[in-house]
Amino acid sequence: MSARIGVRNGAVYLSAETVATYFPGIATVAILIREGRLMVAPVHHAGAGGCLLKIRNAAGDRVALAADVFQANGLGDFRADDLVADWSAESGALTAFLIAN
Repeated sequence: MSARIGVRNGAVYLSAETVATYFPGIATVAILIREGRLMVAPVHHAGAGGCLLKIRNAAGDRVALAADVFQANGLGDFRADDLVADWSAESGALTAFLIAN
């Protein structure tokens, strides 16, 4: 099963359905970029840090702000409204290609 995510201005946008499927009961995620792949991983302990999944609207869609991560990877201006993301059991994260390999 795939999910659709958006990226704008260093923020990762997740639908309520995606959050319910891949991050049930999770309030914080880690945002990483490795080898052109965006990784959104659940953080199970609030003290571990990460990006808060802020509620965007009444539907329950969420946004995680991670401008520093995108800037550090030279992707500060990256924008995509409909990235295909899949769960990676190996990474323990929802992943999507940002840059074609």
